[in-house]
Amino acid sequence: MANSFSPSATADAAGRLLADAPAGDNAPALSVSELAFALKRVVEDRFGYVRLRGEISGYKRAASGHAYLTLKDENACLDAVMWKTGVAALPFRPEDGLEVIATGKITTYPGRSKYQIVIERLELAGEGALMLLLERLKQKLTAEGLFASERKQRLPFLPRRIGVVTSPTGAVIRDILHRLEDRCPSHVLVWPVQVQGQGAAEQVAAAIGGFCRMPEDRRPDLVIVARGGGSIEDLWAFNEEVVVRAVAGCTIPIISAVGHETDTTLCDYAADVRAPTPTAAAEMAVPVRAELRAYVRDQGSRMERCARRYHERGTEKLVALARLLPTPQSLLDPQRQRMDDLGERLRRGLGRRVADARGELARASGALRPTLLRARLDRAGERLRAVWRLAQSVNPESLLARGYAWVEGRGGAVVTSAAAARAAVALRLHFADGTVDARIERATSGAKREAPVQPSLL
Repeated sequence: MANSFSPSATADAAGRLLADAPAGDNAPALSVSELAFALKRVVEDRFGYVRLRGEISGYKRAASGHAYLTLKDENACLDAVMWKTGVAALPFRPEDGLEVIATGKITTYPGRSKYQIVIERLELAGEGALMLLLERLKQKLTAEGLFASERKQRLPFLPRRIGVVTSPTGAVIRDILHRLEDRCPSHVLVWPVQVQGQGAAEQVAAAIGGFCRMPEDRRPDLVIVARGGGSIEDLWAFNEEVVVRAVAGCTIPIISAVGHETDTTLCDYAADVRAPTPTAAAEMAVPVRAELRAYVRDQGSRMERCARRYHERGTEKLVALARLLPTPQSLLDPQRQRMDDLGERLRRGLGRRVADARGELARASGALRPTLLRARLDRAGERLRAVWRLAQSVNPESLLARGYAWVEGRGGAVVTSAAAARAAVALRLHFADGTVDARIERATSGAKREAPVQPSLL
C-alpha cells in the first residue's frame, strides 16, 4: 500500500519524537517536513486568533486575488496574507502607510520557514476615534431630548406626495421609485443632494428645511432621507449635528433610510421611523392593497415553482451534457498542429514563388533588345505627332491667326447667330493677339427697308 502524508499526523508524531527522544547522537532524525509542521501546530495552538495594530507595508494583490502585505511598527514586522474573499469584502482600499487593525490567525508557512498571520478582518485604526466622537455627540443630543419618543410623529396611512432627499444619480432613488410603483404608485418629489463628502451635511439639512417651508398645496405628506450603505466615513454626513437637528425639527413625518441594516447613524435616532434599507423605507411609506398582495403572492409562488422546476431540469441536462463535452485542450491541440503545418507550407510556397518570379523577370529582361525598343519608341512618337497635328487643326485659336474672330456674350457663352448678338448688346471679340469689347449701337435685320416717302411741296 502506498504511504500517505498527513500534516496533522506528522506534526503529532514529530511532537512525540521531540518529547521522548533522548539527547545526543542516538536521537531519531526528523525530516524537515516533520519539524516544520510540528512548529506550525505549536504556533497555531499557542496563539490562535489575535488582533494586531500596525502599518501596512509592501501591499500587493496577486493574480489569484489574494493579498500579501507586511504589518509593522517601529520595532518589528510580521508577514500577512488575506484570501480573495476577504479582500473583496473590504470597505476600503489598502495602501502602504495606512494604520490598520488586523484580526486573524497566527500560523506558519513551511514552504519558506516563516510565520505569518492569516487576516480575516481588516479595519482602519482611526475608526475608533470616529466612534468616540459619535458617542459624545449622541450623548449631547440625547440630553437635549432630540431622540425622545414623544417627539415622534405617526406616518400617514396613504400619503399623496412623498418627498425624497437623496442623490439623483445613485441606485437608491431608482430602488425607491420601483418599490413605490410596485406597491402603490404615488407622486414623488426628489430634492437632489450630495450624500457624501464635504458640504453634504449642509445640503441634506437645507433639503429637509426646504420641504417644510413649501406651500401647503405642494408640500409632501412624508419625507424619506435615503442613502446606500458604506463605511462610517461614507455615512458621516448623516451623523453631523446640523442634519440631526434638521431631522428632529422637521414638521413633516420623516423616515431615515441611511445605509444597510447594520449601519446606524444619529439621523436614524432623530427620525420618526428608521428603515433598515431605502427599499424598506418605500415599503413603510405606502400600504399594499389586499387584492394586489394576494394576486402577487399567488403569481409569485407559481412562478417560483415553475422556475425551480425548469431550473432543476436544466441543471440535470447541463450536467449530463457537460460529461460528454470534450475538453478545450483536446479541441484546440489538432488545430494548433494544423496551423503550424500550414505555416510551414506557406513559408516554402512563398520561397518557390519568389524564385519563379525572379526567373520570369530574368527571361523577360533578356528578350528585350535595344533596337526593338528604339523601333517601338519611334512608332509611338509618330503616332503622338499625328494626334497632335489633328488636335491643332481643330483648335479654334489657330483660325484666329488667319483673320477670323469669335464672339462671346455675357457669361462667356459663344454667340453663334445675329439674333443672339442683338439680344446680347454687349459683346467681346476674340482675335489672335487679344480681345476687344464691342456694343451693338443699331441692330439691322436681313430684310431690305423701304425708302421713306418724300413729302410734296405743292
